[in-house]
Amino acid sequence: MYGVDEPFWSPPGGGIQFGENAEAAVKREFEEETGLQVDVGQLLFVNEHIQAPLHAIELFFEVTVFEGKLLRGSDPEMSEEGQIIREVKLMSWPEIKSLRPNQVHSIFSSVESLQDLFKIKGYISPR
Repeated sequence: MYGVDEPFWSPPGGGIQFGENAEAAVKREFEEETGLQVDVGQLLFVNEHIQAPLHAIELFFEVTVFEGKLLRGSDPEMSEEGQIIREVKLMSWPEIKSLRPNQVHSIFSSVESLQDLFKIKGYISPR
């Protein structure tokens, strides 16, 4: 994805549609944005994000069993000209940590290892 003027890396995600449960939303968002089908595991934690103009409650789930071919998907809520997904790739932990804080989802700046990410539990409030 691209932020205002530079790349920004974040796991796939988006809104839950009316009548859709969270697990179905994770599966749909992964397929829309990456072309991959995933199995959804346990809820890891909830992150509240507030940065104008967005106020979001983010549910982070463990995902397993990637099937399909990785491809650059799209965000159906945005117009063709307004798409922000420019590239889709799986990244190693060192690659993610090499990004500047403004280039990666804030949750990745708050942990030192992938194992630490799986240790987060409960609700994370805005800083």
